[in-house]
Amino acid sequence: MSESVKPSRPPRIPRPHPVERAVSARVAALAAGEVDEAEFWRAATAEGTPLVEPDAEPDPDADGHSVVTFLWRGSPATRTVLALPNKVTDPSDPAVNRMERVPGTDVWHWSLRMRDDWRATYSLCVDEGEGPAEPGTPEHGRWLRGQHRVDPLNSRSLQRRWGAEPISYVELPQAPRGDDWRVRADVPCGAVSVHTVRSERLGNERRVWVYEPPGRTAPEEDLPVLVLFDGESWQPALGVATLLDNLIADGRIPPVAALLPEALDADTRWAELGCDDRFVGFLTDELLPWAAELLPLTTDPARTVLAGQSLGGLTAAYAALRAPHRFGNALSQSGSFWWPTGEAESELVTHLVRESPRLPVRFWLSAGEQEWVLVPGSRRLRDALRERGYEDAVYREFNGGHDWLCWRTELADGIVGLLGRAQ
Repeated sequence: MSESVKPSRPPRIPRPHPVERAVSARVAALAAGEVDEAEFWRAATAEGTPLVEPDAEPDPDADGHSVVTFLWRGSPATRTVLALPNKVTDPSDPAVNRMERVPGTDVWHWSLRMRDDWRATYSLCVDEGEGPAEPGTPEHGRWLRGQHRVDPLNSRSLQRRWGAEPISYVELPQAPRGDDWRVRADVPCGAVSVHTVRSERLGNERRVWVYEPPGRTAPEEDLPVLVLFDGESWQPALGVATLLDNLIADGRIPPVAALLPEALDADTRWAELGCDDRFVGFLTDELLPWAAELLPLTTDPARTVLAGQSLGGLTAAYAALRAPHRFGNALSQSGSFWWPTGEAESELVTHLVRESPRLPVRFWLSAGEQEWVLVPGSRRLRDALRERGYEDAVYREFNGGHDWLCWRTELADGIVGLLGRAQ
């Protein structure tokens, strides 16, 4: 595609349905003077935040819900606070996420009603009197959205890439847990090495993390391959090697080699992961041959998985369609299938599926229910795959957003779903 029409951000589409607000019984009791403020904070500190309370009016015919309340302990200087859970916000209407203060206290609060399988990372954005304009003005809103803080009363956080501070997260009782990511003393560890790989096609070089599985007794036997984009997130930040160790030890996948190329920076990522045939060539003609000199890798596309998230999910599907002789499995999470314009008739990957013969590629797709911008395009791609005879294509939606917290468990399920059959 022409470089001149490549986007540099997702389309800006207002949230189609408003966030379902709720009332916290505990905050209401504080406001009514039924609870002492000091006791309120002692309980919140001991329990951890956000507060999770039973739904006040449960629907017996619907899935379970909870009232989730984000808190901030303000000071006399505090002017405004935003609660920003991943994708439970609309940048075009920031007032929806603005906390309220219980009069006469330092308790700032914001509550919503969410289904019990929801999970999300979130930030608290705080103006302690240093904002450049009056709260509620566009200038102040733009500034405030950059004042991210972790939740001081939440012990749960997720590491992030590029040196960013960890980010807090919330998981409701029925949300999938990341148990496969926990270090287990009884599980042998694979070896992780980091290399610098030069690409003549792209005119740059990048780090690539290489995972070699533990305990290979037949070194001449070729290994299945997982190529996973955004390596700087998946290995140094999140430690994907632990996931692979556990899946192998449990017999859920065969011993696998993993190649994790990094995204150099945001601008380069937009350029390379936007359906760029040069990047596909880097994968097929440079990265995989280079790695084959380190480890005995399979050349069987049915035992090769290309995986990514967001733009990486877009490229995983695009590269498999462009190079099915090398990539027989595409694992796409929250894929940017709106690309390049956000208009249904322009969605390139969906167009390729509809206009191409059925290829020997298996697709594992997932998207978050809260991702109102990209879910429609993901569903259109799902429908196109079914129309073209991809009966084994998997499509799932999870109750979350554009979020590494959700992608961790979705990644584990996708790897097992695609590579588990290769045993």
